[in-house]
Amino acid sequence: MTTSQLRPGSTRATRDIFLDVVRAGAILLVVAQHWMMPVLSFSGTTLATGNALATPGWWIITWASQVMPLVFFAGGAANLISLRRATSTRDWFAGRVRRLLIPVLPLLAVWLVVPDLLRGIGVPGQPVQVASAIAAQLLWFLSVYLLTVLLTPLMVAAHRRWGLAVPAVLAALGVLVDVARFSDLGMIGYANAVIVWVAVHQLGFHYVEGRLGSLTRRAALVLSAAGFGVTALLVAFGPYPASMIGMPGAPVSNMSPPTVLLLFLAFGQIGFLLAFRDKLISLPRVTAALSWLAPRTMSVYLWHMPALVVVSGVTVFGLRYSTPEPGSSLWFLMAPAWVLVCGLVLLGLLRMFDRFETQPDSLVVTARTPQLVLAGLLASGGLLGLAAHGFAPLSDGLLTGPVPWVALIAAGFTLAGRQVSLPRPLVAVRR
Repeated sequence: MTTSQLRPGSTRATRDIFLDVVRAGAILLVVAQHWMMPVLSFSGTTLATGNALATPGWWIITWASQVMPLVFFAGGAANLISLRRATSTRDWFAGRVRRLLIPVLPLLAVWLVVPDLLRGIGVPGQPVQVASAIAAQLLWFLSVYLLTVLLTPLMVAAHRRWGLAVPAVLAALGVLVDVARFSDLGMIGYANAVIVWVAVHQLGFHYVEGRLGSLTRRAALVLSAAGFGVTALLVAFGPYPASMIGMPGAPVSNMSPPTVLLLFLAFGQIGFLLAFRDKLISLPRVTAALSWLAPRTMSVYLWHMPALVVVSGVTVFGLRYSTPEPGSSLWFLMAPAWVLVCGLVLLGLLRMFDRFETQPDSLVVTARTPQLVLAGLLASGGLLGLAAHGFAPLSDGLLTGPVPWVALIAAGFTLAGRQVSLPRPLVAVRR
């Protein structure tokens, strides 16, 4: 076994390639799903939008393509590994918070001005609103993930004291939240935006320090079958829809807010990947692919929807292209070309903006832990506000648009990067 393929629990300073593969594969599936889903057409002044995965029977695709459980699982494992290697919790908080926020800054700068620019060149208001919402909606993930980062030291302590009881209790809480949600207390469902994802994040700890990371292939397949089996039973006999993503016009979404169904889906997906871990880390050229993708994963995530906006703007709005009927021969013919063009635009955007993520952060942060926690909370609130409200044109009003949310993010970033001027050492003067 090479040093890069060490089993979980090793204390040697090495990367776990399996986690890198899971994280990279999940992000690429997120990108592919978001590029393949839109069904677009433009008429008059209105952009019509639909979802290809709403095609009858295609809901089963979402059981594999809804990979946010894998993102939080890999994030939990990576957070535990990095925390136990950090010199202090304060240093770990500083590095994590800044690393998450730095790639967001150019996106904010661009989308503060883009909606007014689009209006200025004659794009109607409704397509501008759709584009602005699309560019911001994925920031929900960073908002929730920042909260999991802030909770990580506490959850690690709970993990080492109570073990599997922690995700079990979280799962029970998630079930209770869903019961309340489906009993006409709909807003309480948003509590699972933290409960469910922290529970999945906790499973990453059990990969690094627990039996989950040492399962045999047979045991992993049993875990996968159990996870997918419970998911299927809850869909068949419970109030949950079959699709693991929100569908247009559907009365209930498993994703917004998340239901406990996604926790059971996580067991299915994680078990399946663990069963084939050795094969995944030995795929040809996997190391080369990871060496390029790993340093810019967040940039790929943040800019893949703006890339879709650019391609859609040129083809659908500019050239009056309409998405073929999903499932038709023409749709299958055009889909690869659509993804290819989106990919080329994304690569162009990365050439301009991935440097914010790939360049090392040389700032020495001396802020204390409470200040770093406050920084994360402020930034999380700002990101959630943008995800909910989008990048409205500044001309509509500074206080009613994205500016207050951006200000919260900026305040969080500033607090996370605060340097305290240290007193200069006294130098003895020779008389």
